[in-house]
Amino acid sequence: MTGDQNPYGEQSAYPQTPAEQSPQQPYAPTEKKGGPGLAIAALAVGILALLTSLTVIGGLLGGLIALVLGLVASSKAKKGRATGRAMAVIGWLLGLVSMLVAVAVIVVGVLVFQSDDFQNLQDCVASAGDDQSARDACAQEFGTSITN
Repeated sequence: MTGDQNPYGEQSAYPQTPAEQSPQQPYAPTEKKGGPGLAIAALAVGILALLTSLTVIGGLLGGLIALVLGLVASSKAKKGRATGRAMAVIGWLLGLVSMLVAVAVIVVGVLVFQSDDFQNLQDCVASAGDDQSARDACAQEFGTSITN
């Protein structure tokens, strides 16, 4: 046996060479933390969706995009892989509100178009023909019938 090898696990009298030493890292590698990019996008799209929610498509499509971006960004921030959790939550809430406003606009529109008052307006305009003053009278009558 040589002096370097000891079957009993005792340390050898000779120091180890650099090739025999285990490499040591000064610190453990860390996972890179992402920024608030998704959260900012969710907030921006949520604001735009809310502003355009009366146009139905802007509210539904923009709201859905803001909702998805916000939920993904919030999840990443909760796990510590990104920042901007508050912006993400506000973004998906704005997306949800804009979707609800768009659905409300659709429901009100359907109710108005299926009402008897709207049918009366269509009949009045059809009977008025090209007479603009008669059409204006139909519109005024429709307005008063809706408010009552």
